[in-house]
Amino acid sequence: MGFGRSNYAIRALVVAGLTVVATMLGACSQTTRQARTGTDGSEGPSFTAAVFYYDYDDVYISSVRNGLTGDLASQRIPYQEYDADHDQMTQNAQVDKAISNGADVLVVNIVNSGSAEKADVICRKAEHAGIPLIFFNRPIEEDGYEGVILDYYDNVAFVGTDSAEAGHLQGQMIGEYLTAHYDEVDLNGDGRISYALFKGEAANAEAIYRTKYSVEDANAVLASEGLPDLVYFDSSSVDKFQLDLTGSWTREAVEDYMMTDLMHYNEENGNMIELVIANSDAMAEGAISALQAFGYNLGTTGSTTIPVFGVDASEAGRQHVASGIMTGTVAQDAQAMADCICQMVQNAEDGQDLLHDMDSYPRDTEFDRERMVVLPYSIYVPDATDVSEATGVSEATDATEASEATDA
Repeated sequence: MGFGRSNYAIRALVVAGLTVVATMLGACSQTTRQARTGTDGSEGPSFTAAVFYYDYDDVYISSVRNGLTGDLASQRIPYQEYDADHDQMTQNAQVDKAISNGADVLVVNIVNSGSAEKADVICRKAEHAGIPLIFFNRPIEEDGYEGVILDYYDNVAFVGTDSAEAGHLQGQMIGEYLTAHYDEVDLNGDGRISYALFKGEAANAEAIYRTKYSVEDANAVLASEGLPDLVYFDSSSVDKFQLDLTGSWTREAVEDYMMTDLMHYNEENGNMIELVIANSDAMAEGAISALQAFGYNLGTTGSTTIPVFGVDASEAGRQHVASGIMTGTVAQDAQAMADCICQMVQNAEDGQDLLHDMDSYPRDTEFDRERMVVLPYSIYVPDATDVSEATGVSEATDATEASEATDA
């Protein structure tokens, strides 16, 4: 049986004790792992990585997947991929299958985000099989129980982000944009900005913090300029957000919500949604699609643009920002995550600790989780390539026009 929430305090005490012992003994010795066969006796490559994704259809995760498969292929590391299709039981069974097939390292994008109990199930499978385990992207520990997994197991690591950082950056970006364009955004002239907010997943830490801080931090910036707080468009709403009930951060869910919202909240009724905040770029795309159906965010002369902010800096998100139909996004570097994971996999292949020679990667300093790599977010700024692709103007065309103008 796994440990329930009532056992977390005990686990935390054990972790603290192990930390003291580790400090007294110094660095642990490591054993070089030999090539293995599956528990069913089947022979396989000398080293194989098994990579598990919570959902292939997630836009950001698909970017990480593309980067990681490229990295593993370039390093000639055989790998097997598994899609849990948003089902934890399916993923657990896939882990069992990979172990029985002789996998040498497990790379897991867990389905049940922020659940130490669910993560512990997979940790014990890996520990029993004697193979290293890398979690990535989706948190594996609840708030208040930091370290119950990562400070307990010796051969487990996590690659992720500061869950709150994206929300803080998005809020800062929104606040700064509104202070510079307040009257332009205030379509009905009531002195307040009416916003819609779309949350990707109910219990996901990133979704929770993006939902919280995008508004709180934007309001703090507005207050510093003597401007009023944002107002949620539906005054009857208790939550002040609309949730993707599939938990998949989808474009489709937001497009459906927004189409319905705009039928009742619009300029004709004097209560138009004047700002859209989305937990991800895919969700932002859904809002833009609905807005365009109502004649907004067309990117044409005379078209009114409702500010839309997302997170991820996906390929589509970058082009939308560059073209002006989306206002801003926070970059989450999928390739950087893939590169970090691949380095850990290479360490496992070499029989080293997962974090060997990775001192340059930042760690979790808030809770001193040394086995948690924290990759930074940043506010996305369009580059020349994105602008060129978004506008359909090539660099060659620009150069030709510039030359013609000079000749003239």
